[in-house]
Amino acid sequence: MDDLCYWLALHNASGIGNVSFNQLIEQFPDLKSLFDSPELVEQCALTSPRKNALKQYLQAPDWQAVENALQWSEAPENHILHLNHPDYPELLRQIYSSPPVIFVKGQVEILNDIQLAMVGSRNPSADGAESAWQFAHHLAAQGMVITSGMALGIDAQSHLGALAAQGKSIAVAGTGLDRIYPARHKDLAFKLIEQGTIISEYPLGTGPLKKNFPQRNRIISGLSVGTLVVEAALKSGSLITAKYALEQAREVFAIPGSIHNPLSRGCHQLIKSGAKLVETAEDILEELSSLMIASRINLTNTINHKQPINKNQEINSLLPKVQQKILKNIGYSPIPVDTLIERSGLKAAEINANLVLLEVDDYIQTHAGGMISRKTV
Repeated sequence: MDDLCYWLALHNASGIGNVSFNQLIEQFPDLKSLFDSPELVEQCALTSPRKNALKQYLQAPDWQAVENALQWSEAPENHILHLNHPDYPELLRQIYSSPPVIFVKGQVEILNDIQLAMVGSRNPSADGAESAWQFAHHLAAQGMVITSGMALGIDAQSHLGALAAQGKSIAVAGTGLDRIYPARHKDLAFKLIEQGTIISEYPLGTGPLKKNFPQRNRIISGLSVGTLVVEAALKSGSLITAKYALEQAREVFAIPGSIHNPLSRGCHQLIKSGAKLVETAEDILEELSSLMIASRINLTNTINHKQPINKNQEINSLLPKVQQKILKNIGYSPIPVDTLIERSGLKAAEINANLVLLEVDDYIQTHAGGMISRKTV
């Protein structure tokens, strides 16, 4: 029986929360020893009732649930990651009460990409829904992963905007991954699995319990370098996500709205409390550009280490499509940015944001007078 079996078995023990689970992992790195000798529980820093309940469970673990989970993970798109797995998202590992086990359906490799959480009302205004879609579309086109909760309203629009840009998006579910909630988002879920991923900390078979959704919000913010609140009432789950983000020392952004719109009041409260007011997606890119550049450098170094690329002859196919298009329209003779805009058909803001990344990655060079060219070896 491999290590994952014991993680899954302990994950199914009732009354053991994430903090207690993680403490047990620190105390017993080899979980098998705990199952082989349940009396070791007496050494744990748990209350007496919890110790007794855990000892009783360890004597007869739910191996059937473990087997069901392992069978589920045999599908190519399904994965189970425990806290010590190399693919477990690093930012999520850093938060308080990090989930010891996560279930993943889709592209597991994007969990460590730079992510922005986008949250808001389930019943947004037309302006709010459009803003969510537009922001997500623009940011995803720049290579940022959009993370949300697959709920109605702003969540769904954020996912859809990112996917429409051929970008990546992650949904954090409040149920087990053997079901889709809300059911009307079945098509969205399939697109997310194909183009991104859906994750959950809840075991298979877990239904849409009301208490699970505020709890999963800490994962939405925990995966992300920042959280953008698009529209939110004064008492809403979106403000819970923003609160988690602040506790996790992550950036919080908010879009202002009309003083007459009750769905703007939560955003205005966040701004009064120190959240960054944003009017365009460029405001977010400007704030987070250093993180994106660092991430892109790491990606480039990894690619170059595994397979050196002659940038004079070949455009890296792993670059975002917008950057590939920019490179195809730049030669080795310096040209002004206006010429690049005319050739590529891209917007100036889109080009300027990506030129910074391409220069850092050593694909282009700048010249006097704001001219640019492909970089020669």
